[in-house]
Amino acid sequence: MYIASCQFERHGAIIQHIFNHAIANTTALYEYEPRDMARIAAWFAQKEGLYPVLGAFDEKGDLMGFASYGPFRGFPANLYSVEHSVYVHPDHRGKGVALQLMEALIQAAKDAGLHMMVGGIDASNNASIALHRKLGFEHAGTLKEVGYKFDRWLDLAFYQLKLSK
Repeated sequence: MYIASCQFERHGAIIQHIFNHAIANTTALYEYEPRDMARIAAWFAQKEGLYPVLGAFDEKGDLMGFASYGPFRGFPANLYSVEHSVYVHPDHRGKGVALQLMEALIQAAKDAGLHMMVGGIDASNNASIALHRKLGFEHAGTLKEVGYKFDRWLDLAFYQLKLSK
């Protein structure tokens, strides 16, 4: 497995598939409708030159998962904080893909001189919470019943990692 940057032209379709699988089958995304390619293109365009989109690739060069970060809130005072996300193709879960992606993403954020990474995680996503704790993220609070999906209310837990001293 190796980590490298993703590009819309080469990886947009598989990233769309990974996003849409998460939307349809998990509470990782609080969305109901699949993302079309126009939305994936817009997502990449928002990242270009500003924020990394890192992919984990197998020995054949197939994308197994991706991670990125973007602005945390839109205010000038939040300039040094980012909110991140990591998604793994369902065929590659449990293989350490998310860990390697997160380690690379954390390093990219440190290299960019950022101060804080924030992750909003569905409070029932024990695997993601365990991953974040393993990486040193601390629980910063939980917003109760702020989402509704699969006929139930969802709690959103926030985890943060301080990157600089």
